[in-house]
Amino acid sequence: MTELQSRLPDPMRYFPGMGAIAAGMSKAVHNGTIPDSTVHLMHLRAGQLAGSTYHVVRQTGQLREAGEPEDRIAAVVSWRDAPCFTEAERVALELVEAVLAPHPCVPDELFARAAAHYETHALWTLTVAIGQICFFVPVALIARPIPGRPVGQNYSRVSPR
Repeated sequence: MTELQSRLPDPMRYFPGMGAIAAGMSKAVHNGTIPDSTVHLMHLRAGQLAGSTYHVVRQTGQLREAGEPEDRIAAVVSWRDAPCFTEAERVALELVEAVLAPHPCVPDELFARAAAHYETHALWTLTVAIGQICFFVPVALIARPIPGRPVGQNYSRVSPR
């Protein structure tokens, strides 16, 4: 069996400022207005919807490191009828699905339900958290970094040409 390789090398070699962008997004998202576990659940669902093994493996690992129970991690794929999520987590997962739908739309009714669970700063945090994963989904789908490897070691050294 050949060694698993990414399609493209590490983008930092071409875009050195990307690290600062990623750090800034992470700081904006993990600001304490919503639980980090909610962010990781949202990012896991986004990875599932996008069909990104890299993001599914990465977010699953982060949830495990944070002490999330296996039943909650496994239930993200079928969150609508899973009894282990709060109503606030459910609305966050529904927002991810609404934004990543083939025809994105966040109806007023969904926004109203989200606003019932989150104050304005937290709503902006949810929005930026979705934007953060949407920034990285194309990287994972096109470049295909190697799932399960630490960041910085998940790209092959070779260029396609």
